[in-house]
Amino acid sequence: MKSTALIGVILIALGIAALAYQGITYTRRETVLNLGPIHAEADQQHTIPLPPIIGVAAVVGGIVLLVAGARKA
Repeated sequence: MKSTALIGVILIALGIAALAYQGITYTRRETVLNLGPIHAEADQQHTIPLPPIIGVAAVVGGIVLLVAGARKA
C-alpha cells in the first residue's frame, strides 16, 4: 500500500472518530484539603471539545489522498 493511501485511510479513521466522540475527556486528581496527615482529593473531569469541522476536514482530506494515490498509480 502506498504511503498516500495509508495516510488517507488513517485520516478517514481519525475523522470518523472525531465526529463520533466530539471531544477528548480526561480526569485529573486535585488535592482539596491537606492538613498534616489528613488528605482529601477530588477527581475532576475535563473535556476538550473537538468541533465537527475538524472531523469533516480529516475525512475529506483522507478521501482526497486516496483519490490522488489511485490516480498516481
